[in-house]
Amino acid sequence: YVVCFDLLDGSSNNNCLVSIGTIFGNNRKKSTNEPSEDALQPGRKLVAASYALYGSATMLVLAMECGVNGFMLDPDTGEFILVDKDVKIKKKGNIYSLNEGYAKNFDPAVTEYVKRKKFPPDNSAHCATWYVGSMVANVYHTLVYGGIFLYPPTKKSLNRKLRLLYDCNPMAYVMEKAGGVATTTGKEAVLDIVPTDIHQRAPFILGSLDDMQEFREVYKQHSAK
Repeated sequence: YVVCFDLLDGSSNNNCLVSIGTIFGNNRKKSTNEPSEDALQPGRKLVAASYALYGSATMLVLAMECGVNGFMLDPDTGEFILVDKDVKIKKKGNIYSLNEGYAKNFDPAVTEYVKRKKFPPDNSAHCATWYVGSMVANVYHTLVYGGIFLYPPTKKSLNRKLRLLYDCNPMAYVMEKAGGVATTTGKEAVLDIVPTDIHQRAPFILGSLDDMQEFREVYKQHSAK
């Protein structure tokens, strides 16, 4: 196997005690070439993906073909105990996660979508926002409560900072196995991208089925203009 790791996602927030984590994805080694070459496979080829979240407890979320399961570390025994079996994300949530400090440079589709979350056109209840500077924490929050996590492109940075192989692909794999959706900009599925570089970057949007469908519809409308 070839394993792609993000050893410490969110580490820039260490000093303020924000939850951070470790992300990894497993590919089958398909040649005798350097591991870096076998790592360049689309996310659809993953056989397993996982992340560990270090917060008030240590949680390991593991996704394989059979589904998604959550294991919590028991500090007394040093073992991980199955606490969440066959995890499924809600079909729709009422929370969105996004760093709105970049709002000035958002794509118009993202701007409109966020406006809909705050001021629903059908006068339904508005969505709450929840965001910390740790992708693992944001994605886990989205998985548990439903909703959408957005790390969209901006005018100044189309691909942003997240790495396709060891950030986006493993999280997308977990989300899809839990019944959610993961995309780059609303058009292309993350797991379908054929990587060309170990440190390739990509925008990243994932979440509940209905929330993602709404985002893709907004993106499609703006793309047609």
